Amino acid sequence: MASPASSLPAAAQRLSLRAALKLDAVVTGANGLAYLALAGPLADVLGLSAPLLRGVGAFLAVFAAAVWATGTRRRVPRAGAWVIVAANAAWALGSVAAAVAGWGDPATAGTVWVLLQALVVGGFAELQAFALRRGRAA
Repeated sequence: MASPASSLPAAAQRLSLRAALKLDAVVTGANGLAYLALAGPLADVLGLSAPLLRGVGAFLAVFAAAVWATGTRRRVPRAGAWVIVAANAAWALGSVAAAVAGWGDPATAGTVWVLLQALVVGGFAELQAFALRRGRAA
């Protein structure tokens, strides 16, 4: 039976929890800020409403700030990191459900984008959980 880590590339297996959290925060924050700043044009491309994108963008910006704060603490709190893993896993699963159900009536590009985000966020959850299990905080 293959170990859970075998699905991760070797470089990802060496990533520390702190680095995984910071990477998550940067990508999530950039995504949230893009939704806030470019809601109108993105709504046209993705087929999702601008108010929905702004709301998601605001949430992502706040979440990214919390993830960054967790990842930059002198000692990364394990409980807080596990909450982030759970939130990322829930977001990934929710994104797949939203795409499959067609919530928000997205265009094809919007559905693909939501599914790609689910993959990225699920990847963050996996990286962070792996680092937590391995005790790689720094």
